[in-house]
Formats: sequence, structure tokens, C-alpha cells
Amino acid sequence: MCGICGELRLDGALSDLAVIRRMTAKLARRGPDHEGIISDGPLAFGHRRLAIIDLSDHANQPMVDKELKLALVFNGTIYNYKALRKELIELGYEFFSEGDSEVILKAYHAWGEKCVERFYGMFAFAVWDMRHLTLFLARDRFGIKPLYYALDGASLRFASSVQALLASGGIDTSIDPVALHHHFTLHAVVPAPRTILNGVKKLSPATTMTISTEGQIAQRTYWHLDASRPALELSEQDWINATRIMLSRAVERHRLASDVPVGVLLSGGLDSSLLVGLLADHVDDLLTFSVGFEDVGEGAEKADEFEYSDQVVERFKTRHHKYLIPNAEVLKRLPEAVANMAEPMVGQDAVAFYLLGEKVSEEVKVVLSGQGADEVFGGYFWYPRMDESTGSPLERFREHYFDRDHAEYLETVTPAYHVPDVTAELVARELAKPDADTFLDQVLRFDATTLIVDDPVKRVDNMTMAWGLEARVPFLDHELVELAARMPPSLRLKEGGKFPLKAIARGLIPDAVIDRPKGYFPVPALKYVRGDFLEFMRNILMSDACLRRGIYNRTYVEKLLAEPEGHFTRIQGSKLWHLALLELWLQINIDAIHA
Repeated sequence: MCGICGELRLDGALSDLAVIRRMTAKLARRGPDHEGIISDGPLAFGHRRLAIIDLSDHANQPMVDKELKLALVFNGTIYNYKALRKELIELGYEFFSEGDSEVILKAYHAWGEKCVERFYGMFAFAVWDMRHLTLFLARDRFGIKPLYYALDGASLRFASSVQALLASGGIDTSIDPVALHHHFTLHAVVPAPRTILNGVKKLSPATTMTISTEGQIAQRTYWHLDASRPALELSEQDWINATRIMLSRAVERHRLASDVPVGVLLSGGLDSSLLVGLLADHVDDLLTFSVGFEDVGEGAEKADEFEYSDQVVERFKTRHHKYLIPNAEVLKRLPEAVANMAEPMVGQDAVAFYLLGEKVSEEVKVVLSGQGADEVFGGYFWYPRMDESTGSPLERFREHYFDRDHAEYLETVTPAYHVPDVTAELVARELAKPDADTFLDQVLRFDATTLIVDDPVKRVDNMTMAWGLEARVPFLDHELVELAARMPPSLRLKEGGKFPLKAIARGLIPDAVIDRPKGYFPVPALKYVRGDFLEFMRNILMSDACLRRGIYNRTYVEKLLAEPEGHFTRIQGSKLWHLALLELWLQINIDAIHA
């Protein structure tokens, strides 16, 4: 797990190492173990390494294969790298390192752009072909690893974070009104290739891009999720058995691809508890980590799930670390967490992951997380509500998911940011893609391939990598997701959702954890906005910077401030926090570079 960046000149000039140094410096927290920079005429790479597989200097990056005339920067983990390495050795390739990075180099030489189809894992990487003077960029199937880029007539620059790209200089930081519409409608999700900034794009998941020094660009989507039923009808037990096999295999892959100890982020929910149960027999002295927060008073949710995580710890005798963080600490650290968000993230658990990541990184370099299980196996409360509703697919989805309908968006922002209902157009287009048998198949696929990328998955990557901690997500193993996508949605939603996982967990983890109501990663102070948190948000939204920026309709802002706990989204997020978070992100990450 690392931070990567690079520049390819398209104007005949030599690459600028000063640009790379500025970007690499911004990626230092993602990779504290080693820094490397190389240049080759129009191309320069920068890399910050978090050493997890092959801890020797042989695996440092940028990695150059002088014989093959290829250079690589890579962020992520290829879980099947040992099998691929064996296959490549049989083809005649010789290796100088023991890790997964060199496997990518050899695989690209052997199989070209189709090498990505053979990779099991999470990855964002760039390969420079010195013979053909082409740059190859790739991102994993679910976009678990980030890859941002800026393209103009003179150069293409890329990096693992928006902040690193901005440090390169000359990036257009004006707000994209279409992205703003997505942001305020899909709780901060801005699907690729857009970001909130006009000058920054991101490579779509399951996509590769090849760029020549003449500026010719070719993109290819290499994977598609089939959400139709298999020809051979399977029984309920068949589906459960297949899920058990696939999940066990995924967990084992994620555990074994490491030369350092692997822990688990244990929330107390079904998903992370199941990971502990599946790992317990294979890992001596398994490390687990939980975090809880301070309640905010009457009417708010309980702020920790220790009563459930403690039962899992007792069952499996893990070496547990439990952290309780007071609200004063959350408020003090909010700006710091926002500064490490590659894009604005309104999910309250982003801050939770940031504060937990700090503690966990003192103990381990790698953890498994339960992210993705709810989207893949139908765990959220809005899925059955959508299923029971009527109307077009868009109408059914919008009624239970959109943070704001289009009319409220127009009320939220000033006329300069008014656009047509572009989010409705995007959602309707995505739901209508082929190979989805039912409306819920459409929804669950859209969630797993688009929404999850820019919501929980991005939060986990950003907030853990800010501390040099690699978080792995076994529930997004692509073979497991492919299996779940072909499963009847009614089976996934049975008994309140995630039925196959509950069936696997029964008898393995405590029943109280399986049968509990669906929990979240609560930071109540960011939902039930009161006291110091209300003043904090008021100061942001009434600041001179916010007024000068002119994004928000002031009447709308005043309405939310007058009744901070009276305006929640359909999935129960604070609309006031949404506005404050975006403005805070812009002040910290954009205004600072123009100061």
C-alpha cells in the first residue's frame, strides 16, 4: 500500500522533477517507509512506500526493469501474486524481488493491457513503456485504490490524492456544477470521471488508460458485473454453501498476502465479527480494534457498539484494543481529518475511521474491514423500501435514497451552480444497463460498482492511509461479489438483509451479534448537531470565505442553522453537516493553496 504520482509531458518538454517532489511530499503519510523518484525524458514517477510484502529494498519503487524497458509505480495489493509469479516463471521470466510489484511489471509485458483481468486485488498503478513511449494507467474493479489525474495540452499528471495533484501547481480549482449536483444528491458521491473540481478527474473503476507522448488516449473497461440469474437454478442452501466457500477463500487471500501481521477492525456488527470468526482458527494472537464515541444526550443514538464487540472478543479470545474518544477530541481533530480527505466526505464515520486509524497504526500495518458487505448482500434499510415502492426505477430509487430532490438542490445553491437534474439522468442511465434481471438487481449492482466506490470505500482508504495503515476489504473480492450479484435479491434481503452471511455466521459468532438491529459507525455529534458542534458549523457557514465563495443560498443556510436537528436526508444524515463539511474542505484544501 503506497502513494503514487507521475507526470507525462505531451508538449515535447522534459518532465519536471520539482513537480514530482511536491506531489510525493503530499503523499508521505500514505507511505512512510521509503521515497523514490525517477525520470526518463518526458516521464517522471514518484512513490511513497508502505512496506507490507517483500520488506527488502528490492521491492522499493519506482521499480524499473531494465531488460524489459518498463517502469512501475503501484499502490495496493495483488492477492494472487504468488500464483501469477509461478506462471510467469514458467513462461521464462526471471525475478529480482519477492513481492507483487514486480509481478505487475512482468504480467504487463506478457499480457499487455489484459494483465489486469488476471489480478485479484485492489490496485492503482502506472507502467511506463520506454520502448513505445506510452503510459499505462489501471484501477481495480471496485476502485478501492484511488487514481486522480489532471490533463491539459501540455501534460498529464496523476496521483493517489487530490491534494498531491494540487501541489503540482496550475490545476483548475473551480467548482464543477454537475459534480456539485451529484455531491448534494448522492451524499457526497461524485461518480468517476468527475470530482468536485473542474481540473481534477479520476480514472473509473475497472478501467485502463493508455496515453502516448503525442497525447493520444485510449480507455478500456475490462470488467462488468452480471446481475442476472444463472441458467442452472440453485437452492437456498446451494447459495449459502457457495457464499461460505467464496468468503472463506477471500478472507484467506487477504490474510496471506502480507509479510507483516494482519488485524481486524471490529465494529461489533455482523460483517467484521464474521471476519474475526473466519480468521480465529488460522491466526494465533489475532489483534482486533474497536472505537466508540461520546453520547450527545437525549434523542440521539448510542455512540458505541462495545456490548457486541466485547462478546466477539470473549468468544475468540482476541488481543483486543478498545478506544473511547470524547466529543471534545472529535471536534478538535475534525479539520485534521478533513485535510486528509481526497474529496469531501460527509459520512460521519470518516472521522471515526481517521481517529481509529491513528490508534491502530501504532500496533499493525494491515487490517481487514467489513466494508462492502451491506452493499453486496443487501443490508441497508432502504433496499426493502425501494422494493415495495412503485413507479419507474428512477422514481423508486430517488424516493428512498436521494438526499435532496432537484427542487431542493436549486434552493440549496446560488443560480451560478444551477444545472438540470443531472443526477436523475445519471441514475436512470446506470440502472438501465443490461444484465440485471430485476429492479433490486439494478440497485444493488449500481451500489456495488458506483456508489460504494465514492462513499465507504473511499473513506476507509483515505482515513486509514493517512496513518500508513492498509485496510483490506474481503467482502469486495470480485469473485464473491460476482456470486452475490447473481443470487436472487429476495435471498439477500431475507430476515432483514444479509441472510447468506447470517446463515454462515450462525453457530460461529454470538447470536446476539447476528440478530441485533443493523448498526452503523456512529458519531452522533455530527448528526444531532448541538452545542460546540453547532457553533463550529455556524462559524464555517457564516465565515467570510463561505460568503465570498457564494455557493450556498443564504436563506437555505439560515433555515438549517435555525433548526439543525430538523433537516435530515432520507438515509438519516444531517443536511447542515453536509454544507459545513464541503465548505470546510474547500477552505482547508483549496483556499490554502491560493492564499
